[in-house]
Amino acid sequence: MISQTAEYALRAIVYLADQSEPQTNAAIAEVTKVPIGYLAKIMQSLSRARLVTSQRGLHGGFLLAFKPNELTVLKVLNAIDPIQHYHECPLGTHGANLCPLHRSLDDAANAIEATFGDTTIADLINVPRHRRPLCKFPNQPE
Repeated sequence: MISQTAEYALRAIVYLADQSEPQTNAAIAEVTKVPIGYLAKIMQSLSRARLVTSQRGLHGGFLLAFKPNELTVLKVLNAIDPIQHYHECPLGTHGANLCPLHRSLDDAANAIEATFGDTTIADLINVPRHRRPLCKFPNQPE
């Protein structure tokens, strides 16, 4: 449904949403189980999209640029790997008239986009600590 890169970005965002201090790539990678080299590229993309801010220096790292209740899952996905829509037949056989298969796929993409547009990062973290998704939080048994 979403790419691995998009899932990794969501893991990082969910983790940052629960932090008040800047977090380094190494810290984020360890907690979210994302390979650090891959994470560094993802964090650059999130920074370019202005979803996170970065600080250099001794106490540097990344912080979420939005309050968790202001940032939707869809914004994160669109910054990394937008949901694919079909505006014309990808095989070139139907032109702008989508066949039933591609119409259904496009309808499903619209439904997914609507759901992710209504789901905030706060929705993902406002659960009991042991049930928070996508990453291991400090002081939480594995």
